[in-house]
Amino acid sequence: MKKIVKNLYTALFIMFLYAPIFVLIIFSFNTTKSHSVMSGFTLKWYAELFRDRVIISSLITTVIVAVSASVISTVLGTMAAFGIHNMKKLPRYAALQVNNLPIVNPEIVTGVSLMLLFVFFAARMSFSLGYATLIIAHITFDAPYVVLNVMPKLRQMDKHLSDAAADLGCNPIQAFFKVVLPEIFPGVISGFLMSFTLSLDDFTVSYFVSGSSVQTLPVTIYAMTRRQVSPKINALSTLIFIVVVTVLVVKNIIERKNIRQEEIRI
Repeated sequence: MKKIVKNLYTALFIMFLYAPIFVLIIFSFNTTKSHSVMSGFTLKWYAELFRDRVIISSLITTVIVAVSASVISTVLGTMAAFGIHNMKKLPRYAALQVNNLPIVNPEIVTGVSLMLLFVFFAARMSFSLGYATLIIAHITFDAPYVVLNVMPKLRQMDKHLSDAAADLGCNPIQAFFKVVLPEIFPGVISGFLMSFTLSLDDFTVSYFVSGSSVQTLPVTIYAMTRRQVSPKINALSTLIFIVVVTVLVVKNIIERKNIRQEEIRI
């Protein structure tokens, strides 16, 4: 009886979370613009979506920003994780708390503060808000997640591994790329995928730092919904949902493979 109640509760909880998304997906195939009556099946809204220049331009901007910010955040976050890992106990604790601040800080505060910072420098250095400010802002909230993903792998790694590689003739750079990086690679990939997902669907920070010349996809969707909710938005949201779910599934597969490899070693 307890098992039935638990399964029923889990099913209702999942339904509560994902029912709006499933409704959105269903009506993205509706033949009419109605959001309450399903009149038939069609793919015309997806076709119109890919003919919309504004949406395609915003999509390209979003991908460029997400990939750029994720790659840079992964490099910076991995380096920061190494630095924090090699600190003594008290400085390490303080550095981790500082690293966690962008995560627990409300996005509205991060967005407004970054906007004020960019405007301050823009007035003195003659540049405008655009790709550069978007990428810098996304790195700000992406890098801490990379640190959190890499740190556990560094704790699990044998601390004498680098010394052993040096004894076998590797210089520090060779030891890192040939010995250390393969050990922490699952954490690095997880950090990259999480950074990419966060950058892909960020709205609040991007809204404040994008400027008038460049817009990401979430900002464009927000502007479209203020006028009229078009079925193209349903189609676009469906595609975004599929991409995010795919990234999360890949991330979980990588983590499970890593766990199995560790179990085999043990």
